[in-house]
Amino acid sequence: MAFLGTLCLILVLTTLAGNFANRLGVPAVIGELLIGIIIGPALLNWVQLNSLVSLFADIGVVILMFLGGLESNLQLLMKYLKPAIVVATSGVIFPIAMMGLASWWWGFTPLEALFIGVIFSATSVSISVAVLKEYHALSTREGATILGAAVADDIMGVILLSLMISLLASQGIQAAGSQPALGLVLLEQVAFFGGTYVVVKWIAPYLMHLSERLVMASSVTIMSMVICLSMAWLADIVGLSGAIGAFFAGIAVAHTPYRAVLADHVEPLGNAIFIPVFFVSVGLNMTLDHLADNLGIIVGLTVLACLAKLLGCGLGARLCGFDLKSSTVIGTGMIARGEMGLITAQIGHQAGLLGGADYSAMILVIVLATIIAPLVLKQALKGMPQPAAE
Repeated sequence: MAFLGTLCLILVLTTLAGNFANRLGVPAVIGELLIGIIIGPALLNWVQLNSLVSLFADIGVVILMFLGGLESNLQLLMKYLKPAIVVATSGVIFPIAMMGLASWWWGFTPLEALFIGVIFSATSVSISVAVLKEYHALSTREGATILGAAVADDIMGVILLSLMISLLASQGIQAAGSQPALGLVLLEQVAFFGGTYVVVKWIAPYLMHLSERLVMASSVTIMSMVICLSMAWLADIVGLSGAIGAFFAGIAVAHTPYRAVLADHVEPLGNAIFIPVFFVSVGLNMTLDHLADNLGIIVGLTVLACLAKLLGCGLGARLCGFDLKSSTVIGTGMIARGEMGLITAQIGHQAGLLGGADYSAMILVIVLATIIAPLVLKQALKGMPQPAAE
């Protein structure tokens, strides 16, 4: 029952923090992220990232990405698929090169430096989705490119993680946990996206129509959550982020007559409980262990983590014909890091590549980059036109 008190504390504080952030003209998610740092191990240590908090956070990111899919335009996403792939590719190459070289210069071994580059090649678009929603920019060509690039980035992240585990094994370093063959993982992911097309085209419309005929309160909303959670679960099984599955579930349901009803029902559910816990959980990852010893590395890598995605993804967008302002929006929208980076860092720690101090420093850099991302994205969005969905 202690968790109920923790949940109450989180909801009260995130509501107040979001209110103050909005009054200051700052994205509300910044206030919620800071609450996680204040009440977490970094400062007051009132709340720890235990299994229940993690569970609610996982549900929160799934609902957030479902809402992102619900508000997205599939035709716009398909139209900007090619730029999204280019943006994702350049946004992976730049962090590996910049972060890897910087880490090597700071004294890490070549293998450790490469591993650090891979840690920061991944993007977590969930927080960017929250900012894009807040500023009504999801259904723009920049928003579509960011979302498409996030999907491609997640697939590349899985491939890089598998390759790094194979490289560790070849060096006689055993990473924790058994990993399936890369070819099998890619085959499963191809099957997942093929199944997603079937869900969008036939299964979701049929299930949503069926739910309307059920004599049950909120049957339409319940069915949409069944589709959302099942697709998130399947995405997780094939090695993708559950957030990607939830995003495509939102797209599937958006192409039914129930889109407006679901937005009205699901968004309050997410914002009332689960989504604030997700943002707080990011801050709970942060500790100040070995901060003084690694301050130079933390500051330097944080700056590089932001610049690598901004320059890499921004350059990819420019190569695809976006102007400088749009390219900046796309670059800043890809800065946030998340679960794939945390997982990769943890594997490096368990394999002995990253010692306790270095591991804490990497986690801190991931959290700092994630906090900075909404601020710079908000600045980049200022003055951007909001065209109707194409």
